[in-house]
Amino acid sequence: MNKTIFGTACLLGMLTIILGAFGAHGLEKLIAANAITTFETGVRYQMYHVFLLFILGLLPSLPNSIKRLVFYLIVIGIVLFSFSLYFLALNDLMAFDFRKIGFLTPIGGTLQIIAWGILGYAFFKGKSNTFQDE
Repeated sequence: MNKTIFGTACLLGMLTIILGAFGAHGLEKLIAANAITTFETGVRYQMYHVFLLFILGLLPSLPNSIKRLVFYLIVIGIVLFSFSLYFLALNDLMAFDFRKIGFLTPIGGTLQIIAWGILGYAFFKGKSNTFQDE
């Protein structure tokens, strides 16, 4: 499971850098400033959750069932949240009206919130000795 988590984090991290550079250098003359801000929000939250995936892969005493659940919630959350923001930001450049999929953004965010909650609960209520009070 850890290799899958790390591999996914690496791929999503590389994609985050590519998308961030594209947003900063390729979009500035193509879309409005508020659309660039929307795009940057997607990039920022994607990177936050890439870091969470790296941390998740480093937690040795977390049960694999919890790791797997958190992993899937984060990855699906990234796709729904960040990628819907990318498409919404690029809406004026596309033939399809991506505002029709705008409802996916809060669903993705909710999945990410749930993942953080499950991870926190697993630490505070589980038998994990990763963080021991001194």
